[in-house]
Amino acid sequence: MTIEIRVSGDAEEAVTRVVPTLVGDRVASLIAAHDATLWGPEAEEESAKRLGWTEAVSVSAPLVAEIVALRDELRAKGVDHIVLGGMGGSSLAPEVITRTAGVELTVLDSTDPEQVSAALADRLETSAIVVSSKSGGTVETDSQRRAYEKAFTDAGIDPRERIIVVTDPGSPFEQLAKDLGYRFFTADPTVGGRFSALTAFGLVPSGLAGVDIQQLLDEAAAVQPQLEADTEDNPGLVLGAAISATSPRRDKLGIVADGTPIVGFADWAEQLIAESTGKNGTGILPVVLDTNAPELTADIADLQIVRLVADASIAPEHSGEILISGSLGGQMLVWEYAIAVAGRLLGINPFDQPDVESAKVAARGLLDERPAPTEPAFVSDGIEVRGTESVVANATTLAGVVDALLAQLPATGYVSVQAYTNRIAHPQLAELRDLLAARSKRPVTFGWGPRFLHSTGQYHKGGPAEGVFLQITTATSTDLEVPDRPFTFGQLIAAQAQGDATVLEDHGRPVVRLHLTDPDADAAALSSALR
Repeated sequence: MTIEIRVSGDAEEAVTRVVPTLVGDRVASLIAAHDATLWGPEAEEESAKRLGWTEAVSVSAPLVAEIVALRDELRAKGVDHIVLGGMGGSSLAPEVITRTAGVELTVLDSTDPEQVSAALADRLETSAIVVSSKSGGTVETDSQRRAYEKAFTDAGIDPRERIIVVTDPGSPFEQLAKDLGYRFFTADPTVGGRFSALTAFGLVPSGLAGVDIQQLLDEAAAVQPQLEADTEDNPGLVLGAAISATSPRRDKLGIVADGTPIVGFADWAEQLIAESTGKNGTGILPVVLDTNAPELTADIADLQIVRLVADASIAPEHSGEILISGSLGGQMLVWEYAIAVAGRLLGINPFDQPDVESAKVAARGLLDERPAPTEPAFVSDGIEVRGTESVVANATTLAGVVDALLAQLPATGYVSVQAYTNRIAHPQLAELRDLLAARSKRPVTFGWGPRFLHSTGQYHKGGPAEGVFLQITTATSTDLEVPDRPFTFGQLIAAQAQGDATVLEDHGRPVVRLHLTDPDADAAALSSALR
């Protein structure tokens, strides 16, 4: 399936104005040739070691047979349930790949003790877990690996038969896998996590789960020549210009799945866009929307809409929007090129993530110190309310504190809802997004913690200082030890939530923290307050 893009309004003007210059500067062919100078001198060192994604199709091709052989071996032993322990690009790409293919994959990208416990209790006897981490030092994936090691051992199952590692060559995680006797795959180390969909990080869990990963690579290969060509119909150049070069710039990008057969693509694109562009006080804020989202009828001047459709050449036109269609593998490569192009147009380095580490450091500090919980500013309907002093100081009700938070929302700002909880058990919390969008008449993002820390977390701290933040945590009925670590999963997710809130406040972002002591009942009360 070819890639089709149609643009209109400001996006069309941007394409007409900017793409000829990109063609004249040979940007597409230089990206393919790994020219690290495209993003300026300050970005050159990082860019020089982060362009391997342009060759992912050919580099990954030899992996296919090895992955399929392991899948067949596991199935012959009755192991037909694949779990993925990963964060950020390591989990988001396999999730969209498997969902689109209609193949089951349990994605464990959480430290919520109830969600981890539920995964451990689900068909352990017939399960294998893929643990994906470039270094192995990511606290979430390290904790997940430890939990599964213990669970397998306690059940009399040899972990060496059930744990598969995906990592970078020469990493501490590769050495650990060798020491423990785990099977492992290594990926191209010159590919950053959010660009790794077509590497071992995307292919191993997807292929073991049952996806035809050769087809995925073939889809990307089909569009690659067009992406490498310095021509005005290059979809990477067109999309890159349309999303980043409008004048005045529409720096919020609403992504709507509207007829596309690809399932969950916007969640993958969200990380690629936010983590690549949200830095140095600039960026593009991706906002995942459904077809009934309030933003689509709110006439928001700085919001550019892109619709993922079945066939952009014949889809109904929506004035001022971008329409795009194509295969999953093709779209993944197109969007990667587009974001590299957008980085050049924005004058930023699309390959680093300078503000991601700060939340990790804060969480580690809280795990080490274990300070006593701060007293809530007030409690309403069983919900404990904490937050930035200027927001919570004069509020006494949920409705009042939401009003106070939205009062600090800039005219060009956005609201971010961040729910640190079991996303499988409490999906109704995502409904708060639309309520806040209707209330604020501004774009609203929603993220499940801690997974969004590896996605939009970069933009929230490094992008424009125009967000206000509503953090939700929930009480759990059970906790779970992290084997051979001095903390539990419950303590870990609490530290991650509190640490991120602290970093946001240190960056001058207003934060309201709501702790739901009875998640189901309190969610209903919160919905009522938002209305």
